[in-house]
Amino acid sequence: MMNLPYSEELHIENLSRLFDNTSECYKFFWFKAIVEKVIAGENEISFEELVDDMIASAWYMVTEFHLNLGPKDTLESVVKLIKDKNPHFKSSIKKSELLAYLSETKDKDIISKKRTLILNVPYRLQAPFVPEIKGKVWDVPKDVLIENINRSNRIMYYFLGINGLATKIVVKDEWVDYFIKNQEIVKGWLEYNMILYIQKRNPSVPGIADKLYPPQERKLEDIKKYWKLILTIEPVKEIYGKNTLTAKDISIDHFVPWSYVAHDEMWNLNPTTKSINSAKSNNLPDWDKYFKRLAKLEYKAYQMMWKYDLVRKEFEKCAKKHINDDKIKYRIYESKIGFEQFKRELESVILPVYKSALNCGFGTWEYKKMDD
Repeated sequence: MMNLPYSEELHIENLSRLFDNTSECYKFFWFKAIVEKVIAGENEISFEELVDDMIASAWYMVTEFHLNLGPKDTLESVVKLIKDKNPHFKSSIKKSELLAYLSETKDKDIISKKRTLILNVPYRLQAPFVPEIKGKVWDVPKDVLIENINRSNRIMYYFLGINGLATKIVVKDEWVDYFIKNQEIVKGWLEYNMILYIQKRNPSVPGIADKLYPPQERKLEDIKKYWKLILTIEPVKEIYGKNTLTAKDISIDHFVPWSYVAHDEMWNLNPTTKSINSAKSNNLPDWDKYFKRLAKLEYKAYQMMWKYDLVRKEFEKCAKKHINDDKIKYRIYESKIGFEQFKRELESVILPVYKSALNCGFGTWEYKKMDD
C-alpha cells in the first residue's frame, strides 16, 4: 500500500480515499488528467479538456492492449467508436494529434459520449472531501450540487458555473502546490491504484503495469545475434512464409503479440523477415497452421545449442535476460529430449497464453504473399 505525503494545510486522508469502492475507471482518468494539467501549469480547466485527455490516456490501453476498463464502460466505448470512425488512426498515434482531433470534431456520436463522461465523475470524485453530501443529496440538479460542493473549504477544486462540456473547474492553490511538489509520489500512487483496478477487470492479462502507457523501444539485439549465429551454420526458414532468412533481413517476432504478453521471453520469440513481422502486427498467428512450424524451428535451434559450444554460449547470454522462469528453462531447454516431448512442453507454456489473448479480442492472422 502506497502512502501519500503528509500536509499540514490539506486533508490528505480524504485524498487517500479517492479510489475507495471504485466500480468504474472514470475517477482514475479524470484525476490523472487534472494532475497532468496542474503540473503543466494550468489550474483553470474545462470539462472538455479533461474528457479529451481521459480519452487520449485510455487510447493505447484499449486499441493496442484490448484492456477491459469496466462494465459497459463509456470511456472504453468512446475510444472504440473513434477508432471505428477513423480506421487510419494507429494505436501509436501521437497524443497531441488525438487531442487536436477531439477538440475539433463535430461528430454527434462522439460528442454525445463525451457528455456522458461528465454526468457524475467531476462531482463524485470529490465525495471524500464533502462527507456532509450524502445519499439523495447527490441527485439534485447540477447547479444546486455545484453550490453545495463549492461551499466546502476542503475540496480539491471548485466549479465556475455549469455549462455542459464548457464548464470549468479551478484547482485550489494549496492543491496545485501539493501536486507540483509531490508529483512523482502522487503519480506513482495513482498508477498503483490504476493497476489494481485494471488487473481486477482483466484477471488473465499479464503485465498490466507495462500497459498503462505506450511501450519504450524494445531491444532484442541479443536474440537477433543468437539467430544470426545459427544462420551462419545452417540455413533457417521462417515459419510464416517459409522464406530463407538472411542476416540483413532478420526480425524478431513475438508469436503471441507483445501487446498482450508485455514480455520478451525466449519461448515466445522467433525469427522472421522485417516485412512479415510488420504485416503480422499485433495479431495471433493461426495456431493450427503455425504452431508446429514454430516448434520445429525452436527445436532446430535447441539441437544446435547442444551440438555447438558457440551457439550454447550465445543461448546462455540470452537466457539470462529472456528466460525468467527456471522451471520453464529446465522443462524446455535444459535436458536432451526428442521433438515430440519438446513440442508438448512448448505447447503447454504457449497455448494457455495464446488462448487468453484470443479471449481478450486479439485477432488471428495468416500470411499471404501480398503481405510481404
